[in-house]
Amino acid sequence: MPTIVHFEIPSDNIERSRKFYNELFGWNIEKWPGSENMPNGMEYWMVTTTDEKGNKAVGGGMMNRQNPQQQGITNYIDVKSVEEHSSKVEQLGGKVVMKKTPVPGMGYFGVCLDTENNTFALWETDNTAK
Repeated sequence: MPTIVHFEIPSDNIERSRKFYNELFGWNIEKWPGSENMPNGMEYWMVTTTDEKGNKAVGGGMMNRQNPQQQGITNYIDVKSVEEHSSKVEQLGGKVVMKKTPVPGMGYFGVCLDTENNTFALWETDNTAK
């Protein structure tokens, strides 16, 4: 069954956001070494979380807000095919706002809106993504 595997937090001030989430939840937030491959020199920060027993939990990412409409945290849901699920999103009355996009060496994602205009993303793991 598809489940949430990643979340993203847009930020207007990365240092302020890192401090907030670290002090609030104890999350570790470190610059992703693959940031140099991101478009337009965008820096990407990986968020590591653990449960109350110290076990690794769902991780996420943080980056500078790309536009004023990028509001709220986006959850990434693991699927076998971004294209298949994107088609299903539209069949069910949702919208695809960003088509299948590669993350080199990791996989593909697509960003969607549900029928209530909530943003979520589809994630397809593929180490050969270019």
